[in-house]
Amino acid sequence: MSSQVHEFHAEARQLLDLVVHSIYSNKDSFLRELISNSSDALDKLRLASLRDSDLDSDVSDLHVRLTPDAQARTLTVADNGIGMSREDVVDLIGTVAKSGTAKMRQALAEAGDAGASEELIGQFGIGFYSAFMVAERVTMVTRKAGESVGTRWESTGDGTYTVDEAPDAAPGTAITLSLKPADADNALHDYADPQVLRGLVKKYSDFIAWPIRMSETVEVPADEDGGEPTVEQVDATLNSQKALWAKSKDEVSAEEYAEFYRHLSHNWDEPLETISLHAEGTFEYQALMFLPSQPPLDMFARERSGGLHLYVRRVFITDDGAELLPEYLRFVQGVVDANDLSLNVSRELLQQDRQIRAIRRRLVKKVIGTVQELQDRRPDDYASFWTNFGQVFKEGLVNDPDNFQAILKASVFESTRESDQPTTLADYVERCPAEQKVIYYMTGETRQQIERSPHLEGFRAKGIEVLLLSDPVDEVWTSSMPEYDGRQFVSVAKGEAALDDDADAETDGADRDAEFADLMAWLTEVLEADVSQTRLTKRLTDSAACLVGDTFSMSPQLEKLYRASGQQVPHMKRVLELNPDHPLVTGLAKAYADAGDERSALTSTAQLLYAMAVLAEGGELADPAEFAKLLSDTLVAGLR
Repeated sequence: MSSQVHEFHAEARQLLDLVVHSIYSNKDSFLRELISNSSDALDKLRLASLRDSDLDSDVSDLHVRLTPDAQARTLTVADNGIGMSREDVVDLIGTVAKSGTAKMRQALAEAGDAGASEELIGQFGIGFYSAFMVAERVTMVTRKAGESVGTRWESTGDGTYTVDEAPDAAPGTAITLSLKPADADNALHDYADPQVLRGLVKKYSDFIAWPIRMSETVEVPADEDGGEPTVEQVDATLNSQKALWAKSKDEVSAEEYAEFYRHLSHNWDEPLETISLHAEGTFEYQALMFLPSQPPLDMFARERSGGLHLYVRRVFITDDGAELLPEYLRFVQGVVDANDLSLNVSRELLQQDRQIRAIRRRLVKKVIGTVQELQDRRPDDYASFWTNFGQVFKEGLVNDPDNFQAILKASVFESTRESDQPTTLADYVERCPAEQKVIYYMTGETRQQIERSPHLEGFRAKGIEVLLLSDPVDEVWTSSMPEYDGRQFVSVAKGEAALDDDADAETDGADRDAEFADLMAWLTEVLEADVSQTRLTKRLTDSAACLVGDTFSMSPQLEKLYRASGQQVPHMKRVLELNPDHPLVTGLAKAYADAGDERSALTSTAQLLYAMAVLAEGGELADPAEFAKLLSDTLVAGLR
C-alpha cells in the first residue's frame, strides 16, 4: 500500500496543539508515558501467546529498549510487544480513542498553572501525544504479532501525518523522537544523554515488570599482560523490575507507590491512600490498591473499564478487572496477583471462579474498612474522598446488601443541623433526644429544594434533626426501609408526623378533625384523581398544605427516576395535609360552610391548593398550562 497523508481528526488536532503548547513544568513525563505504553504492549503479547499457541511470536526475551543518539539528537523507545496493524495506527494514533475529549480540551485550556495542566493529560489516555512536547518530529514503526508487514507513521505535529508500509519492521513498536534543540531552558533535560535517561527511568519506571535496557559505554581495564584499556558497548538494565505489590509497605517509599499508581491509572494525581494486602491460606494472593485523590473524568462513563489489573503469578491477565470489585468501587486503582488461577482464564470463567469471588469479598471489605479508617483518623482526607467519590460509594447501599451496614457506617450525610460538615449516622444518633427512636430523613433533587420543603417546618420548629438526601441513589436505598443501630429510617414526607407532645394535644387534634371533617371529605372528593385522603397535620407551621405519601409508597422523585429509565410506574395518589392555623385553610373552611350546596365555585381554590402543595415540594405539575389559566382566572375574579 502506497504512502498516505492523513489529517488528524478535529478533536485530536486541537488536543495535540494544547499538549504541545501547554505550560508543562515537567516535560520528563513523556518518557514515563511511552515506557508505560511499551509495558502494556509486552503484557498483551505474553498473554496472547499463552492463549493462542499458533501465534508465531518470540516471547523469550520481552523488553523495552532506549536508544539515545546525542549526535543526531534522537531518542528511540522500542519494545518487542504486541505491535499494531495499519488500522490500529490510524484509529488509535490519528484519533483520540476515548470519550470526553471536549472536556479535556476545555480543562487544558482553562488550567491556570503548570501543576493543574500537568495533571490532565494522563486522564484521557493520550500519553503518546506527550512526545511532541520534546520532539520536532515523531516516527513510529510497528508490526503487529502474527502479521508479516509493518507500518510506518510519521508526523511533525502540524495537523497531518503520513502512513507507509514498513516491510522490514521488527516485531513490536519503535518510536523515534527527533528531539528539539538543547538550550539553557532544558539543560537538565537533554533526552539524548544516557545519564539523564537512566535517572528518569529509576525515578519514574523502576517498578516496570519488564527489563528496560540501554546500551552503555564502559571502559574495560587492561589485562595482566599489559594490554591497553578498551572501550566496549554493553547492555545495561535500568530498572529493578521489582513487583511493589509483593513487598510490605515498610519496604516501599511513598514516591514509589505514587509513581506505580500513575503508571497503572494513567492519572497524574497523588494517591489519597495506599492499601496493601497479602493473603495466605486456602487462596494466596497479593493486592495493592489505591484510593485516588482526584476523580477520573470518565467515572460516570458507561464504557469505562475496571480499575484493577489482574495478574497470575506475575503474568498479566487483564487491565479490566471488573470482577474483582463491584461497580460502586470503580474509582479504586491497583493490582491483584493470584497464585492459583489458570493463566488461560477467560472473562466468563472469572465471573464464575470461586477464588475470584472470595478475593472480591476480601477486597471489598478492605476498601470499605480503609474508608472508615480515614473517617475516624484523617477527617480532612476523608472529606476530600467524600467530595470526590461519596456519590459513587453510596451506590453500594443499593447494589451490595451484604455490606450495607458497613457502607452506611463509612458514609456521611447532610442534615438540618447548623454545620458546614455532613454528619455520620453515629453522631446523628448520639445527638438524638432520648425519646427519639428513629432516624428522620427527606429526599429531593437538591439540598436547597429539600430545605425549602414545607415537610420540614414542624420538625425544624421542634429542633428535630433531619437528614437531607439529595443524591439520586438516596431515593432507591431509602425505599427499602433500612435500619441503622436498631433505628428505622423514617421519611418526614411519608406517614403521619408524630410531633404531638402530650395527651392534651391529641384531644385538641381530635376536636379540630371534627371541625374540619366536612371540608376534608369534600376536598378528597374534588381531588380524587390525585389525592387518596385529606387530613389535618402538625407537620406544617408556615405553609397551608403539603402532600404526604403512605409509609411504604414511592416518593415522587423515585417515580420520576423509574420513568426516566423507561419503566412504567402507576401514578401514586398521596395524602393532602392541611395546616388548620393557616389563613387560607381557615378561610376556605368558612367559605365552604357559607356556600351551602353551591360549592362549585370553590373547586378552583381546591385545585390551586393542591397545585401549591406540589410546587412547594419542588414537584412538577401534570398540566402547567391549565394551572396558569386557573391561577389567572382566580386572580381576575378577586380583582372584580
